[in-house]
Amino acid sequence: MRVSLSLVVFITFLTYNTTLAQSHKSFKSDSLVIGETLQFMSETLQQERLLNVYLPLGYSPDSTNTYPVVYVLDGSMDEDFLHIAGITQFSSFSWLNRMPPCIVVGITNVNRYHDFTYPSKEAEFMEINPDNGGSEKFIEFLSKEVKPLIESRFKTSGSSTIIGQSLGGLLAAEILFKSPDLFNQYLIVSPSLWWDNESLLDLSLTNFTSNKRVYVAVGKEGRVMKRVAKSLYQKMRKTEGVEVSYEYFPHLNHATIMHEAVYNGLPKLF
Repeated sequence: MRVSLSLVVFITFLTYNTTLAQSHKSFKSDSLVIGETLQFMSETLQQERLLNVYLPLGYSPDSTNTYPVVYVLDGSMDEDFLHIAGITQFSSFSWLNRMPPCIVVGITNVNRYHDFTYPSKEAEFMEINPDNGGSEKFIEFLSKEVKPLIESRFKTSGSSTIIGQSLGGLLAAEILFKSPDLFNQYLIVSPSLWWDNESLLDLSLTNFTSNKRVYVAVGKEGRVMKRVAKSLYQKMRKTEGVEVSYEYFPHLNHATIMHEAVYNGLPKLF
């Protein structure tokens, strides 16, 4: 009797999958936990807000160890939280020793166009983003709610870093200018400092009670983006109490720069 090749393949496939299913009858499934998600009602913003928290390997509430905290703007699960947590985990391996183990806090978005911009009444910018102007309240939210919550719940060392890109980079730069002691270190990627005719760059950097470390990065993102990022760096260089570094990535654009900039920038800050 002749048996077609397709029938042989089908019988082989069926036998293999039956055997595989039988061999997996005893497997167990469990949750893969890397931290916590905190949900609370913000009194400052009058909104439900979420924080995603990565806890480093070996973290224990019973240990005497404490950890720096890295706060990530655009920190939703489908934004920058997971890959930045991965960078900190990889970079803190003892055999690499690029940076210490850190707690990573991803601040999830509700409306970044509102939260990350200071007010502009210029017609051009109102047309681009009519919902602008919420950054003052958002900075207050970070200061009065987010940081105190994290510091009361987890074993923090007192060292804090903020990471922001694009409009998040604009917000991080605004904090550096207006509330610099909110964080010790600033990782600012492709900041949208063009906002409101670059008015933020006209401000003076003052009122530092402790030294700051700042890393500024930009990619091949157009003449304006490169110019304003370089202007921020040059302003930092002239400011006492700031240790600043700048990196240009000619092979990366606005969509691709974040991961490599964070990978390079965090060890420089630490």
